Amino acid sequence: MKPNKTENTEHSIEPVSKTKRKAEADALQDIGVILVGLPKDKLTKLELPEALLDAVNEAKRITSNGALRRQMQYLGRLMRDVDTAPIVEQLQRWEGSHNEENARFHRLEQWRSRLIDDESSLAEFITEYPQTEAQQVRNLIRNARREQAAGKPPKSSRELFKLLRSITENITAETELDTD
Repeated sequence: MKPNKTENTEHSIEPVSKTKRKAEADALQDIGVILVGLPKDKLTKLELPEALLDAVNEAKRITSNGALRRQMQYLGRLMRDVDTAPIVEQLQRWEGSHNEENARFHRLEQWRSRLIDDESSLAEFITEYPQTEAQQVRNLIRNARREQAAGKPPKSSRELFKLLRSITENITAETELDTD
């Protein structure tokens, strides 16, 4: 009895198309480009295989466009043998924390601007952050307004930003300890 052709095709693995293989290779090269752009301290945190790490460091030294393109292709080829999931996951975490840090920085800048421009915003800030030492913030706001009016460098404005950052970081740290 001969086996039916349809039965064999159900159990066989379909070949991956050339287009899909090329897309996968390009994706690996893209990850390589990101790796080349990372500072050395972050590269060591990724715990890359030695050959891959050497290739990334070599790509950082290359200045010729053609040589760099070939090196990136080599990186892509090396990455075929590496499990890229943990690398991609860590890169995404770093990107996410970077975005969160930028958003937090912008919120602090907005608070500083509001505090300097609007008298009533200090009460709002103290309501949101009750551990704030109001007199210290008032002094910095007053000095920042004077500096701004006199056209002097924004020394007090910078100090106000640092103080706001420390106040909000203390709240964030306390909140994280409470959730643990």
